[in-house]
Amino acid sequence: MERGQAVDAKLELVISGLKRFILWDYRRASWQYDVMVAVILIFLFATPREWFRDQPKVPHVAEVASLPAGKGSQVFWFEPAIVNPIPETKRRKELSAILKTRTGKTLTVTSIEPVRDSEKELQGYMAFAKP
Repeated sequence: MERGQAVDAKLELVISGLKRFILWDYRRASWQYDVMVAVILIFLFATPREWFRDQPKVPHVAEVASLPAGKGSQVFWFEPAIVNPIPETKRRKELSAILKTRTGKTLTVTSIEPVRDSEKELQGYMAFAKP
């Protein structure tokens, strides 16, 4: 009977410890509390971002935005809703016309590059233009 009582006492001790762990029933600065905090911090910093699809998002900007560029050329950001309906063969000409109405300057789009995020989703287009 003594052996059965020892097993019951150990099981009760394990259940009590598990209950205290789940209910966070340890005083601050105790070693148990510190271990629990360390486990949480390790989980937060060691978990890959992809597990939660937590990727930095580009803030929504205007449909067309001017970006900083080198001397002699200009770069513009276009939202996919503007570019996608235009047939690929006519995109340069159409985007040049859009830039003329938006900026008041005659600009010629020389190239258009799609911008994708880490999950390969289309975020927008960068159009490189020259006067």
